[in-house]
Amino acid sequence: MKPFGLAVLLAAVLFSVTPANAQFSISITADENCNGLFTNTSGFSQALPCETFVDPGPGGLAAAVTYDMMNPPGLIAGDLEMLDADNTLSDLIRFNDNSFIEGSASFVFYSATDDGVSSLADIGFPTADYENIVTVNEINGGYAYTPTAGQPGFVTGAGGPITYTFTSDESSPTPEPASATLVLACLGLLVGRKYLFSRA
Repeated sequence: MKPFGLAVLLAAVLFSVTPANAQFSISITADENCNGLFTNTSGFSQALPCETFVDPGPGGLAAAVTYDMMNPPGLIAGDLEMLDADNTLSDLIRFNDNSFIEGSASFVFYSATDDGVSSLADIGFPTADYENIVTVNEINGGYAYTPTAGQPGFVTGAGGPITYTFTSDESSPTPEPASATLVLACLGLLVGRKYLFSRA
C-alpha cells in the first residue's frame, strides 16, 4: 500500500505552475563524499540518495560512491572523465542505466588516490571503461556538465536539459550518518520518482 498523502504532496511540488516562457530544467550536484542534490525549475529540491556500493559497470570497483538517480527514463550509460590542470585523470563519473538491476539507474563518483585518501570517492578508477566516453577539463575543482543526446548522463524523455555539477574537492566534509528525516525523504522520492524527470 502506497503512502497516498506523500504521493499527492510530491505531485503538487513537481507539477507546480511555471511561466509558459520558462524552460523546464533539472540540476544535479554531487561531490566525492555522498553529498548530492536534485532540483528542478518547478521548485523541487531534494537530497540525492547515496551510498557506497559495488559498481556493476565495466571493471567497476567495490565500495564505490553511488548516487541513486531514482530510475529516470532512458538514462544513457557511459563515463565522464575529468582531467586536472596537467591533463591527468582526476575524477571519473560513471553513469549506469538500469540494465544491470531493474530500477537502479545511478551515477558513480570515482577519484584518484595520487594525493592520498581524503574522501569516500578516493578509491582509484574502474579497470575497464564504457565505450561511450566524454572527456573534460576541471575548472576550479569541478565541472558543470550538460550532456546532449547520446552522451553519458543524458536522459531521453526528460522534460528539459539536465546539468550536473560535480565537485572534485578534497576538502569537502565527510558526510554524517543519515538521519531519519533523510530516510523518510528518500522514501518519498521512491514513491514519486517517475515524476521527477517530467515536464511541469
